[in-house]
Amino acid sequence: MKRVNILDCTLRDGGYLIDSQFGSTAIKGIIQGLTESGVDVIECGFLKDEPHKNGSTVFNHAAQLRPFLPENRNQASYVCLADYSRYSIENLEFYDGTSIDGVRACFFKEERYDVIQFCRSIKEKGYKLYVQPVDILGYTDSELLELIENVNELDPYAFSIVDTFGSLYKEDLQRVFYLIHHNLCASAKIGFHSHNNLQMSFALSQEFIEMTQGLRQVVVDASMAGMGRGAGNTNTELVMQYMNRKFNSGYDINVLLDLIDNYIDGFRNHYEWGYSIPYYLAGSYSAHVNNITYLSAKAGIASRDINYLLNRLGASNRKRYDYDLLEKTYLEYLSTICDDEDAVSLLRKHFAGKDILILLPGHSIVTYKQKIEDYCKEKNPVVVSVNLISRDYAINYAYFSNKNRYQYWRSATHFGDYKKIVTSNVTTEKEENQIVIDFTRLVKCGWEQLDNSGILLLRLLDLLDVAGIAIAGFDGYSHNNYSQNYVQKAMEKTRNTLNAEEANKDIMSMLEDYMNTRNLDCPVSFLTPSLFEAAIDRQNKEQ
Repeated sequence: MKRVNILDCTLRDGGYLIDSQFGSTAIKGIIQGLTESGVDVIECGFLKDEPHKNGSTVFNHAAQLRPFLPENRNQASYVCLADYSRYSIENLEFYDGTSIDGVRACFFKEERYDVIQFCRSIKEKGYKLYVQPVDILGYTDSELLELIENVNELDPYAFSIVDTFGSLYKEDLQRVFYLIHHNLCASAKIGFHSHNNLQMSFALSQEFIEMTQGLRQVVVDASMAGMGRGAGNTNTELVMQYMNRKFNSGYDINVLLDLIDNYIDGFRNHYEWGYSIPYYLAGSYSAHVNNITYLSAKAGIASRDINYLLNRLGASNRKRYDYDLLEKTYLEYLSTICDDEDAVSLLRKHFAGKDILILLPGHSIVTYKQKIEDYCKEKNPVVVSVNLISRDYAINYAYFSNKNRYQYWRSATHFGDYKKIVTSNVTTEKEENQIVIDFTRLVKCGWEQLDNSGILLLRLLDLLDVAGIAIAGFDGYSHNNYSQNYVQKAMEKTRNTLNAEEANKDIMSMLEDYMNTRNLDCPVSFLTPSLFEAAIDRQNKEQ
């Protein structure tokens, strides 16, 4: 028995591009050719609760596939994918050897308990059971172990690592494989289904084949010419050539090349798939490909815009596609863009060559007030408060990049007394004593806390040729004492809206990035204790 099986999923994964309308001639020709090429498993399409249309690879019953399967099967296996939420398993007749012999059960994480009976029915009806959990990286280790424990009771034919969003790196693949391998029943194969968002699909397939030698029989999914939605899949022809060269597997690549010439190239003339910058961004954020399709259709949208919008959607929303939410987020983003060249020039005149004290609303500005006052007497800095208005400090400018904080302080009787620097996500209205800075100029993607006000202000100061920067009140979030996070109780975030540990980790990473990539060579220091001092200390020592 072969240690490595190639599963060609062109008729299923490629079907996303063309609404599964390959045409009856192409379906039969592709299945016949793949069989002759020696491909081990051929995925013939979907099982769904909808009528089978002529020329479609969507089927309601296994019997509907009989006309497309060759008399001489050449030891090939034929399967279909059944999405748990889209197929009633009672429509699947018992296996009789005249149609498909396997069913791939696909399901989302929230369906992992309900799908067990669905999978059990597939086995009871006599089919090989392939278990295909969507988005393997979306599982914690404990969740994955629990799923495997439940699946082991079914004695599945295979359990697959499904890289739904094309987000896996080599170390992710290794971690997930060994976790599955050490806990999955010994009789089951382990499959790998990848997408090419990060240009790593074929490389990961090679890594998967190499790392599993002597450990498991495995199944590698691939499609001809990588045909598939978005960035597409591992190429069947590449995996075939690799297997022939490394393991003398005997696949007939010439037959496969004829299939690509005769069928797949015709689809490529009308449909696009493969690596692109938007799909790279989808892979980077584990985002559903439909989000990319929707955003890419916007006139004039740039890759950096898509980068920001995916970052802003949040981890859970990115994995599905809510077009209303996308549209709302996109329109909000457009409203933040403004021309601020004159504003930056004006600030540069007032800030250039001067020491700056950033006064953030951490509780330490109360406990270290005397130290702050002594610093001000010695340096006479320009004092910029962050999302804070207070009579206790000699504030020269009040900076706001948080809309909620801005709205809160607008009701203060002395709000109008302060010169204000406001980012355009807060307001684009130019009022007296108020300078508006383009938010998109300061924001940088890659972190959940990407709009942290202190970091945004540091980036702004780097544009203003300042002499030095001292920071007070940038304390970091407390895990246990939320009442000490801010100088005023009204500013507190609750435990339900803030993960202190993750927020601190994100801000530390952003501050390290700022110190490593900043445009201005001036000293930065903390005036009051902060959880983030190490980020600046490391950079200062290196310099």
